Amino acid sequence: MNFIVIGAGAIGSYVGGRLAASGYAVSFVARPYQAEAFLQDGLTVTDPDGFHGIVKGAALKLYSDIATAWTESSSTIKDTVLLLCVKGGATLPVAEDIAKVCPEGVTIISLQNGVENVARIKEGFPDSVAVAGMVPYNVIMKTKAHVHRTIPGFIFIGTGSLSETISACFNHVGLKTKVSPNMLSVQWGKLLLNLNNPINALANLPLRDEFLNHDYRIIWATLQLEALKAMRSADIEPMQLTAVSPRVFPYLLKSPNWVFTRLAARLLKSIDPHARSSMWDDIQQGRKTEVDDLCGAVVRLSKKHGTAAPCNAAMRSLMVAHTKDQAYTGKSLRKALNL
Repeated sequence: MNFIVIGAGAIGSYVGGRLAASGYAVSFVARPYQAEAFLQDGLTVTDPDGFHGIVKGAALKLYSDIATAWTESSSTIKDTVLLLCVKGGATLPVAEDIAKVCPEGVTIISLQNGVENVARIKEGFPDSVAVAGMVPYNVIMKTKAHVHRTIPGFIFIGTGSLSETISACFNHVGLKTKVSPNMLSVQWGKLLLNLNNPINALANLPLRDEFLNHDYRIIWATLQLEALKAMRSADIEPMQLTAVSPRVFPYLLKSPNWVFTRLAARLLKSIDPHARSSMWDDIQQGRKTEVDDLCGAVVRLSKKHGTAAPCNAAMRSLMVAHTKDQAYTGKSLRKALNL
């Protein structure tokens, strides 16, 4: 099985790096600065379980465009899978680019945050086999060429003609993976957790430090409760991706620190002390964030089903105007969101 990773950020580099380190044929479509770092230093992939894989720069297949990656990989729809790891806002134009060079029926696995990317893929390339996927754990770029998974978890892939084969490949290299017939539940379960991403970006703190601040947790709980209300109206049951039920999680977040630190001790212990959200990194690098794929998706679902999501709407607006030189304390962020 051949894999073409489109988007060599944290997730794409981690998944693609694990596959490449184990001998699978992997091509990366990467930005020039990312390709340069990989060529110079190779790609190092690590996790908290002790895995440490290095793929030398000369062994990496790096491309600047999808057309060249597909052509030089001698790819066919039977033995090649595209792993889409770009931000949600780039999904439609990338899908249109794929449609120009790849044959009908090619499998595209969306390993992206949000709940709307498969629809965007199908809009840009109607004749593709677009399959939802989800990486529920946090992955950080320790350097431009070193990617590290910070917490445990399973990758989920929706059902498709190649899903079982892909899952077997992933599991073979240590990427614990499950095929799920209900990816909407998985995606919304992950989105609830990802609603912390903009908070972390605005706080400008490591995740663990942020989690220990009650005011930040109140904001996260409020964002989740608005999303859960919209999901109930839409008959969506989010999947439980942590030790705590999604419907109980907001109330754990609201608890005082002396309660939270005891009940969430395992979670806090599992978090890398330097880990931050990918949205924080986007802000630092001056890239467009995926806040509209998270808070915006909650707002759209709420509007569709007649519920309200004022905190998510305010958070979306705040993030759009935010710059890396700004930082909010928990109290100042609550004030900015009218909480």
